[in-house]
Amino acid sequence: MDLDLTGKVAVVTGAGKGIGLATTKALVDEGAHVVAGSRTTENLDGLDGVTPLAVDLATPEGPERLVRAAIDERGRLDVLVNNVGAVRIRLEGFLGTSDDEFEWAMEMNFMIALRTTRAALAAMVEQGSGAIVNVASVNAFFQPDAGTIDYGAAKAALVNLTKSLSQEFGPKGIRVNAVSPGPVGTDLWLGEHGVAETVGAATGKDPDEVREAVTAGIATGRFTTPEEVATLITLLASDRLGNVTGANYVIDGGLIKTT
Repeated sequence: MDLDLTGKVAVVTGAGKGIGLATTKALVDEGAHVVAGSRTTENLDGLDGVTPLAVDLATPEGPERLVRAAIDERGRLDVLVNNVGAVRIRLEGFLGTSDDEFEWAMEMNFMIALRTTRAALAAMVEQGSGAIVNVASVNAFFQPDAGTIDYGAAKAALVNLTKSLSQEFGPKGIRVNAVSPGPVGTDLWLGEHGVAETVGAATGKDPDEVREAVTAGIATGRFTTPEEVATLITLLASDRLGNVTGANYVIDGGLIKTT
């Protein structure tokens, strides 16, 4: 199916690895040009259809700089994928999670997306069209626990923002949706200092044991791949789904059993 993304201009945050890199490649495969923001660009340099930009999006000026680079180079902005996110397992629970740690989680998982969206919306409103896809998480609403309390709260805020913006900017031709992955085979879960390693160290288990315990609750018996999440994001970025807005699509291999 042609997703009608040929010639479109997209910005992807956190594009250097994992879901962000997979999404960058998926958008390019559909004919879009991607301005890809990441702290480091070694995985992006030399990719056809990609303009890499080394940028610290956690700085107040970083998101505006990334969006401005896309508009200055390509003259428009059609798609924004807010992918940046990070989690630190809070082994001491709520009472052991400080204000600074909550602020870090909100910065990484909400404020970066908020600032990037604010920068992108000005251009999208002017041209009368655009699609924004926010990468949230099932932790926003599924079995929230003390280990991810700050991360879940930040992702819940992102889902709420998605729905609010969809209402305000839908009449202006702009669609805003979210995707909420369950466990994905990225560094966040499986890499050094990732969730599996951190939980394993705290419980005396091997990271593989932690991973196996998680997959036992997933109907498909495996983690979602970054490419699968990227496919869903790319569909939502396409005008083929032009009347879908304010939605939050779960991709979790059947982890969530309720509707």
